[in-house]
Amino acid sequence: MSGITSGAVGIGEASRRTGVPVRTIRFYCDVGILATQRTSGGHRMFISDALDRLVLVRELRVVGLGLAAIADVLAGVRAVPEAVAVERAAVEDDLAALSWRYAVLVAIEQADDPLVFTELAAVAERGAARTVLIDFWRRILAAMPASMFDGFVEMDIPRAPPVPSPGHVIRFAELGQLARSPELVRVVSRQIWGAGEWAIRNRRAFLADLAPAHTAAAERMIADDPPEPGSELDLYVAAHATARGRRDTGGFRCELARGVTITDRTAARYWVLTAEALDTPYTTGGVQKWLDTALLRSLEPSHG
Repeated sequence: MSGITSGAVGIGEASRRTGVPVRTIRFYCDVGILATQRTSGGHRMFISDALDRLVLVRELRVVGLGLAAIADVLAGVRAVPEAVAVERAAVEDDLAALSWRYAVLVAIEQADDPLVFTELAAVAERGAARTVLIDFWRRILAAMPASMFDGFVEMDIPRAPPVPSPGHVIRFAELGQLARSPELVRVVSRQIWGAGEWAIRNRRAFLADLAPAHTAAAERMIADDPPEPGSELDLYVAAHATARGRRDTGGFRCELARGVTITDRTAARYWVLTAEALDTPYTTGGVQKWLDTALLRSLEPSHG
């Protein structure tokens, strides 16, 4: 027993004192979670500190922490509250995934149209529809700087709610289906870039110039002002004209108006669903509609 700390106990006694099965204690020792002393005969011995650590390991395992996280706690890399917070976040993710899956199953169960099953299957994984939407917009806004695009994503692409209903799932499924439509790509591209898109010389600069017009129009929308010619529209037309090496003239406004897509049902449906999912009418689509309407009104005889 030379070298064994006084008061050390064998594995059986350690099991009795801590409530941890002998087999489990051996496993913890083998994987390096628990350090022990050994007798000259090779028997494991546990001092008081080792027993305290064993109790802590048992408690952390009971609340669901993995061995890697427990090893970090024992090594002092993480405090217990920090390790628990990480595990809690992981559980939240699991619950969100299960909640989404449950809503998908209920939506399929309640659906009358067999085609709905195919649409819902495409968004069975939580976040799948949002990924489709992000990819859709990344293609259209490829010229946008990464930081600006990230801001657009946060503002205009909805996230799945923490506790989704079947209605939420169906809405995301339809958004995803629309985003896969070549027709929507064509129409939304025209909404963003306008008529004569080919003439835009620097797309990144154009998007930067367009931003103040959208911000100003959004403020008018928030104030519940109807679409009408004004400084917001002037900024908008100027951005388009500058991008094409043109001037803001009546003729140019007529050309720009030919690209207006207010009456397109596919795009309108996309923006309605987006507004519902975001719980706000102040989307890029909503602002664009305000500006397009103002542009058309600026060409009416009463404004000539």
